[in-house]
Amino acid sequence: MKTLPLFALLLSASVAAATPEDDSDLPRWAIDRITPVHDSVSRWLDNSSRSIDGFFGTDDSLTVENGSYLRLSQELEWNDTDDFNAETAVRLRLDLPTTEERLRFIIESDPEETQGTLAEQGSSRLRANQTGTDNFLVGLRRLGKRDKADAWNLQAGAGVKVRLPLDPYLRFTGERLWQLGESPWQLDTYNRASWFNEEGYSVRSRWDFGRPLDEIRHLRFVTNIQWLETVDTLEYSESVELNQILGRRSAIRYAAVAVGRSTSDPRLHDYYLLSQYRRNLHREILFLDVIPELHFPREQDYDPEFGITLRLEMMFRGDLILRR
Repeated sequence: MKTLPLFALLLSASVAAATPEDDSDLPRWAIDRITPVHDSVSRWLDNSSRSIDGFFGTDDSLTVENGSYLRLSQELEWNDTDDFNAETAVRLRLDLPTTEERLRFIIESDPEETQGTLAEQGSSRLRANQTGTDNFLVGLRRLGKRDKADAWNLQAGAGVKVRLPLDPYLRFTGERLWQLGESPWQLDTYNRASWFNEEGYSVRSRWDFGRPLDEIRHLRFVTNIQWLETVDTLEYSESVELNQILGRRSAIRYAAVAVGRSTSDPRLHDYYLLSQYRRNLHREILFLDVIPELHFPREQDYDPEFGITLRLEMMFRGDLILRR
């Protein structure tokens, strides 16, 4: 609850009037406090990743583009049944682009394998029960060498979930993007098979079919299919999404989603509507998300359940310093 005043302050700032020349909604005193900390952490992250890359790779590590980043997020969630809940997440990616086989070192606190069923994934407030210190992963991923627009981009990864005893895992990922002839329609697919020693196997597939409607709006039809050994039920979801650019630093997404399960007795067990407003509060460093949701779960006789999530996210990347 201590984070509520901070979220209220940032939300008020995000909707304040701003001129086209502005690149921040923060007052000067907040910028003066954030900038030194951000720059110090970003330089440490960039130097560390290039040093590790240079050790395993070549001297080009000092000059090539490096996609390493650190993302910290704080969420405050409320819904009709569970009242308030707060969650902190961290994701670190160290890029090693000059190694003979391109590697990426990953530390993440909220891997997709721990986000539960498709109905739970639709609401970040429900994922709060799935995350925690037992869900930190540390591992390496071998990057694919092909552009997914030209051929299948295949990746493999391995590591451990940080817990006692350590829980090893393996991942295999395939991505592909098709441009459908001369039309503006595109089909994008993401597929992953995973194995964790404790949870067993899981398979998930996403098919994203969409096109731009104009310069500010994009229409998408998204199909998700998932199987978890712990649940042992095939799940699927269908969603219609409309993404709209509201301005130079803000956008909104509207979505209607239906979630079902089972192939022998298929039935829909959850419907929900959501909108996600995202605001770049400060120079692509600090972001605010406001996500209201309305669920109609079958297990509650489709009685509506309302929830809202406020998320504050800070990015640390070396290239953000160079852009200023």
